[in-house]
Amino acid sequence: MKTIRRLFTIKTKFEAFLAIYALALGAVTRGLHYMEQYPGTPGKLLALACVSAVMIAGGLMIDAVTLKRTYES
Repeated sequence: MKTIRRLFTIKTKFEAFLAIYALALGAVTRGLHYMEQYPGTPGKLLALACVSAVMIAGGLMIDAVTLKRTYES
């Protein structure tokens, strides 16, 4: 079980950036779908919400990697 858990643990900033990139691709795709389904301002607001969520989560991931490295050493 420990080896499986290690596969899903982000240990370095590079891994965090890869995860953020994957999240961003999904958020942009979802935002485009929202803009098609809800034309005008509502679609743009929903797309902005998708992208903003990735920015917040990405910042937290990078901070967590740095914080974990600080406390481990």
